[in-house]
Amino acid sequence: MTEKGKRRPALEGVASADRALTVLSAFRKGDRSLSLAELAERTGLVKSTIMRLAISLEEHGYLAREEDSSYRLDAEVLRLGTIYTQSFRMEAHVVPMLEELVARTGESAAFYIRRGEQRLCLFRVDSPHLLRLHVRVGDALPLDSSAIAQVLRAFAPRPLPPYVASLDLPIVTMGATDPHTGSMAAPVFGPGDKLAGALALSAPVIRWTADAQAAARPILLEAASALTRRIGGEMPEWPRAAAE
Repeated sequence: MTEKGKRRPALEGVASADRALTVLSAFRKGDRSLSLAELAERTGLVKSTIMRLAISLEEHGYLAREEDSSYRLDAEVLRLGTIYTQSFRMEAHVVPMLEELVARTGESAAFYIRRGEQRLCLFRVDSPHLLRLHVRVGDALPLDSSAIAQVLRAFAPRPLPPYVASLDLPIVTMGATDPHTGSMAAPVFGPGDKLAGALALSAPVIRWTADAQAAARPILLEAASALTRRIGGEMPEWPRAAAE
């Protein structure tokens, strides 16, 4: 067998690096610092291992030790977070998801954000069908009664209870913007539970049958949840979480 034909051996991670990252990942929203006991409980690591890892993490600026011997995240984490934020490209996450939605449903997929009293089409992938709603990236449409507009009104910038508690996601509307087109939309959340935008499918009403809608609903919800995770958000549990 030639060198080119040889299979590349599988690579394994370094155990110590895995454990160090586990320690950093133990910190959650709202934590100012964590005691050694709390870190042990959250990571499943023994205290002596955590203490050894903490020494290295302190030396590299990822952890700082408080006067009470608890640990907090240090400046290097902020530095990396700032670099990530600056280099983050929404398009790199949204467009592949839209392409997947089109491949799975056969209908047009788009991502909208709210701009005042308008909804702006930020990204879009068209259906392969010739019969479809023709919307271009950059088009600004009114916040009408469409599924997309309802999502943007209800969740931007954050959910508005108790209205959202009664929503059956994804929202589906027929003929709200165009009498011949139906739409289906679900919210996508970013960091801090803030609405990032509305993920939507659109189709001519003649194809948007009850069976087609039933098949597309779980696909869209799954995509909205996956996209939320990819951009650093967390999808609430509906409708219970919306009502709390």
